[in-house]
Amino acid sequence: MTGTDGAVTGPGAGYGMRMKPIRLLLVDDDPLVRAGLSFMLGGADDIEIVGEAGDGSEVAALVGEVRPDVVLMDIRMPTMDGLAATETLRKRPDAPEVVVLTTFHADEQVLRALRAGAAGFVLKDTAPAEIVAAVRAVAAGDPVLSPSVTQQLISQVAGGGPELDRRQRALGRLAGLGEREREVAVAVGKGASNADIAAELYLSVATVKAHVSRILTKLDLNNRVQIALLVHDAGLLNGA
Repeated sequence: MTGTDGAVTGPGAGYGMRMKPIRLLLVDDDPLVRAGLSFMLGGADDIEIVGEAGDGSEVAALVGEVRPDVVLMDIRMPTMDGLAATETLRKRPDAPEVVVLTTFHADEQVLRALRAGAAGFVLKDTAPAEIVAAVRAVAAGDPVLSPSVTQQLISQVAGGGPELDRRQRALGRLAGLGEREREVAVAVGKGASNADIAAELYLSVATVKAHVSRILTKLDLNNRVQIALLVHDAGLLNGA
């Protein structure tokens, strides 16, 4: 299911296989916001709130201590913002997934957080059930935004499309992929699921998963959102 702003609100195809509760860390400089999120998310029997932080500077140490699966991260905080905290976290070999909290969906900082490896974003006024679903989705390995929202965000922030130098850099990085990997990358950029890609390219789902894993490794990326952003930057989704 997809929300009105394009955010994915389903639990993720792989979630039903999970046996343990999702370990969640809340990061927001407003104690009232944290309390509200804790009350709302703590009511889900498959989510466990394992910690809270009031600033991005506290996140790295806390993650090492409580080992969350997902971090719900405010972008704007006084000492270290959510963008810097996300960049730091996603460089870890055991990095948790990050969902950023924001007030505006077309925001340059949101786009930078996605480029840094955040799995998606939710608006602070999102319905509680959709925030719960977003946490479940990223825990299952699914992005929390649709390709249309990604492209809208890039267009509004970047002024209508990638600049020439960004396109050239993106094309240069994608040049290291094999032909089939490039086809899979473009399909990911279009928002296709592994099953959809398998049907389109006459491959097994397991083979598609293997291709996605190799693409992430070759391009030194964290998740499918970053693949989609790179493909968009390269101009490969024009007319799609």
